[in-house]
Amino acid sequence: MRKPEPVPFLDLKRQYREIKREIDAAISEVLEKGRFILGEKVEQFEKAFARYSKAKHCISVGSGTEALHIGLRAAGIKQGDEVIVPANTFIATALAVSYCGAKPVFVDIFEDTYCINTQKIGDAITPKTKAVIPVHMYGQYCDMDAVTEIAKKHGITVIEDAAQSTGSDYKGRKGAIGDAACCSFYPTKTLGAYGDGGAIITNDEMMAENALLLRNYGEKKKYEHVIKGFNSRLDELQAAILLAKLKHIDEWVERRRKAAAEYNKSLSGANVITPAEAKYGKHAYYLYVIRSRQRDRLQQHLKEKGVETLIHYPTPIHKQKAYPEYNSQRYPVAEKTAAEILSLPIFPELTKEETNTVISAVNSFKP
Repeated sequence: MRKPEPVPFLDLKRQYREIKREIDAAISEVLEKGRFILGEKVEQFEKAFARYSKAKHCISVGSGTEALHIGLRAAGIKQGDEVIVPANTFIATALAVSYCGAKPVFVDIFEDTYCINTQKIGDAITPKTKAVIPVHMYGQYCDMDAVTEIAKKHGITVIEDAAQSTGSDYKGRKGAIGDAACCSFYPTKTLGAYGDGGAIITNDEMMAENALLLRNYGEKKKYEHVIKGFNSRLDELQAAILLAKLKHIDEWVERRRKAAAEYNKSLSGANVITPAEAKYGKHAYYLYVIRSRQRDRLQQHLKEKGVETLIHYPTPIHKQKAYPEYNSQRYPVAEKTAAEILSLPIFPELTKEETNTVISAVNSFKP
């Protein structure tokens, strides 16, 4: 029997080859025009992404982390404020709060969706709480009705961390359900650039105006700086690439969902927990995350079978060395799931044969 070919966790070259003509033409156009910062491609992409997201405004920035940082500052978050974040997500969510001089306050997560436990948000609110950041984990929205209801009751801002959820939706809505949503265009994302990039989408005029100032040195017009801003701009090449890719995003998400459906069906009898899809929205499957009490052994088994896997994320933020002041805190669900989660290969160009190889490898594992 022929040994199956190794299955990569992700292969960005395949996507490029699929739309090579479009990408090459987009890059060539920027090079020919010779405008590389805040030009027409940035403007075109911002308008197109705002339409796609069903939001009034899109302000592109240098990365997903900067989208969070600038989004928080645009909402007025400052030294001494508290911002509620989930205990296990990528550390950028908490770092953005720290960049503002504010204090991240952690809340445990739901075990099925890995999103922030909305039932615990209220207990974490104090007079210093100014915002909450629900993270749409792995491509699935948080329960935003619950989040916004709590936020409205307590008069706090909702800044969505939508870095992983482009292409998903919540009850037909695609973003800016809270006061703003912050997106990432890191190359691995469902809509990825060929470098760093991010955006803030919002329906709030003041937040949009503040974000525009903050991303470009606080400049209202050339050499007139009205606030202390930053240098965080999406460049023209990345905007052109994203603009070319945007028209494909829904098709790519459907291909991800097809692969996920095959995993769900074929791994149902395996000794793993497959992802739960909430009834209130469509999962984009930026990541396909299973769980096993024998996670490390399973990962080694899959490696031996030629299947590449990753862990998103193995250490909750409150246990990171970067935040020693939180190391003694306990968030049981975040800690439990962090020890069990494992991300399987999933990307639009994943072949049927590769999907079957992954399924066969997982199913052959004996705990």
